[in-house]
Formats: sequence, C-alpha cells, structure tokens
Amino acid sequence: MLDRVHAAALADRLRSAGYTLEEVTDRLGAEATDALARNTTLAARDALGDAADAQAALVRMFLLHDTVSPDAVGAALGDLGPLEEAGIVAATSDGVRAGLEVRPYAAAGAGVDFSGWIASDLIPILDGRLGRSRPDYVLGASPASTTLAQMTIRRPVARALDLGTGCGIQSLLLAGHAGHVVATDLNPRAVAMARLTAGLNRLDLDVREGSLYEPVADEAFGLIVTNPPYVMSPPTGERLVYREGLLSADELVRRVVVEGADRLAPGGTLQVLGNWAVTDDEDWTDRLRRWVEPTGCDALVLQREHLDAYEYIEVWLNDAGLVGTDEYAPRYRAWLDYFAALGITGVGMGWMMLHRAGRAIPDIRIEPWPHAVHQPLGEAFADHIAGVSLAALPDEALLGRAWELDGRVDVETVGRPGVEDPEHIVYRQRYGFGRAVEVDTALGAVLGACDGDLTAGQIIAAVADILDVDPDALAVEVTPKLRDLIGEGYLT
Repeated sequence: MLDRVHAAALADRLRSAGYTLEEVTDRLGAEATDALARNTTLAARDALGDAADAQAALVRMFLLHDTVSPDAVGAALGDLGPLEEAGIVAATSDGVRAGLEVRPYAAAGAGVDFSGWIASDLIPILDGRLGRSRPDYVLGASPASTTLAQMTIRRPVARALDLGTGCGIQSLLLAGHAGHVVATDLNPRAVAMARLTAGLNRLDLDVREGSLYEPVADEAFGLIVTNPPYVMSPPTGERLVYREGLLSADELVRRVVVEGADRLAPGGTLQVLGNWAVTDDEDWTDRLRRWVEPTGCDALVLQREHLDAYEYIEVWLNDAGLVGTDEYAPRYRAWLDYFAALGITGVGMGWMMLHRAGRAIPDIRIEPWPHAVHQPLGEAFADHIAGVSLAALPDEALLGRAWELDGRVDVETVGRPGVEDPEHIVYRQRYGFGRAVEVDTALGAVLGACDGDLTAGQIIAAVADILDVDPDALAVEVTPKLRDLIGEGYLT
C-alpha cells in the first residue's frame, strides 16, 4: 500500500500534528474517547467544536470519517499524492476523505510499551449506520484482539508467530519481546494492511500470505498467538474472511491448535482465542481433550462463555450488519439448519494455551471459568506454566522445599453469628485467574504457616502435633492438595 519511506514520512507527519493516542485522548477527553470505542462520534464532534488545526483535521478524517478540505489535510500530511495512490486518502468533489482508518494506538504495562498507529478498513457501522463490510474487510483493534493481547505471555523469545495477523496489532506488541516476528494471513488485503501498519511503526515485520500454517512450513516458534476466524457459519452466502473460514463447524480452530502444537519449539507456547462446538452427543471438555491429548503438550483451556445456538447466531448476524435487512431471517434459518445438521446445540468461547513442556504425561486442564479475572492475564498464563512445573515435583522434593503463600491471597471465613468456628474457610486470589479454594482446618493451618522459612514437611509435622494426628497420615492427606495449590499459583 505504501513503501517504507513514505510510511515513515506519514508517521512523522502524524506525530508532528499531535495525532497520537495520548494527545488525541487529552484533546477529546475520556467521554469522547470512550464513545469512539462504541462507534459513535457526537461526543468527539462536541469536543472539537469548530477547530480546524492539523490534529483536528486528522481526527475528523480518520476517526469521524468526515470529508475535510484539501488545504487542512495538506497542511497536516504534506504531499497527498503517494497517500492517494496507496488508497489511504481519496479526493472527492467536496474535499479529501479517508480511504482507510489510521488509528492511534498504545499499550503499556505487563511487558508492553508501545505507542503508534494501526491501519485498517473504515468502520461501516459508525453512528448507527447499517453498513456492510466487504468480504475481505480488515478489522482494526477489537475486543477480541485486545483480549488476545492481554492474555499473551510477554517473555523474551527468539521467534514468534502472529497467525492470522489482520491489521498487524499483535505483531506490534510481539516485536517488543521477540527477536523475529512472522505474521501470516490468508487475506491479501490483510497482508497489505499489516505491512502498512508495520511501516507506520518502523517495524521490520516478516509478513507472509497463506492459509493457516502453510506459510511457515516446518519452522518452529517459541510463541504463537492467534485470534483465528473461528465463527461457525453455514457455507452459503457471503463470508467475511476475518471471522469465517471454509471448514465445517470448529474444524478450523481444531487445526489451529493441533497443527500449531507441531510448530512449537521446545518450551514454546501456543495461545488461542477461539470458539468450539457444544454438541448433543459429547461433553465439550471431552471434545477438546481429544484435540489436545495427541499433541503431547500441557494444556490449559478456559471456557469463558457459553451461548446457545440462537444467542450465537444473533451475535454474528448483528456483526455482519444484517439486522434490519431482508437477508436477516433467511440467513438466521439457514444457520439454525446448519447447526441442527451437525448436532450443535451451543458454542463455547474462551482461551486455549498449549505448552511444549516435554513431559511424559502432559498436564491437561479444561474447565469452565466465567468468573472475574485480574489483569495482566499474560502473567497469569506464565505463572500457570511455572506452577505446573513446580507441582510436578516428586513428593520428597515438594515436602523438602520451603513455600510462600502469595501475599495477594485473601482468607475469607463464613459462619453463623455467635459460633466459635467458621463453617467455611476460603483462600481467594486477588490476581491472575482469581481462583478460590475452600480449605479444612489442617490445610488452612499449613497454608497459614507457608512464609518461606520452614519446609512443607516441617510445617505438616508441626500442624500434626498441634492437631494430635499422625504426621505421616496428614502428609498423605495434605500433599496432593498442596500440589494442586502450587499448580494454581497460590504458593511459590
């Protein structure tokens, strides 16, 4: 779309005009910025008033989709010729409008420090319009891409893969902790858009066109992240490349997981934001276990949400801009018939992580987790990997170590008024996945004494003495529970 020299020059112009996320947010205010995230522009228009400076011109053109005078745009961006040729702006009889959306973007914290821009297609539903997306539409920053960015482990790796890169947002963040980033996409328009995003941010990105893992052949990666086209829609009618593949039901997500595991370097991690079918003949956990067990990898799968067939279809019909059109009802019925033929009664939505730990017996955990979580989630996934490794210690080694209860764990007691002992004692995490576990008297006493000084074995012996029980029997009872708590990140 734009060569690297002109992309860098455009970035310089954007920065000089104050068209960065920090400066635009300061100018518009929090309310208007939040409203733009909801695809409405009125608050931003109120904040800008009649302003005609360079920053205001860029906000109006790229974010509000207004036609702006050639003089105002030229003052902000200089020579518009290369930008028109690349399709970034377009001249009309009334002035200049945006051909693409160039949006300021920034991320900070949890191993990320980035500020720049993302190039994507214009939002078709701004201010309530019932716009339709072109089939090869390239989505910008979305709730799904934000979730994937938040859950990504930010540890240094030699090579990282952004599978299905779209506008390139994940690659921008991966470049901060990966020596080499490869970005792939089936959609030629997305490949071009990712290259433009890379150029705007002076990022040397290795962008390749192709389906799934074909562009990377037998290459191996320390980290693979992907928000693939996981929407399960009938193979009829117009399809949106960014959200829908050509494979039946959840077969595309299954291939992303299984084939991705084959491309993990030793110690490598695959992180997927996806959907999976819930069928009438098999428990969903068994379905996903059949996917991950043959890979030989550790796995953590958390189902964040379950939608029935009707809810799921309505979400994506709305996303496609079909609400209020004559196509809505026929498409809805075709989708229901498609699900019925496949035995799909609902859809699970959530997070999947595979880790090539090289264990003889992989650690596989698949569970519903609709509860509140605590950012940064990337740290939670990294801590899970570390915890699983520690939890795999033999009993003797586990009991011979000194453990420390994370200081962010709260102890909650529940009981009836006037009763001396509580009915329930719960240890709750104020971090990561926000897990909670109910403990009995013995386990609670052991956890309460885990301050890093005494070994687990010494603590168990002391608690056994206080409770006047056999220490060996207590160790047999408590050790598996400690192992679970270590794996879940309560103890380090």
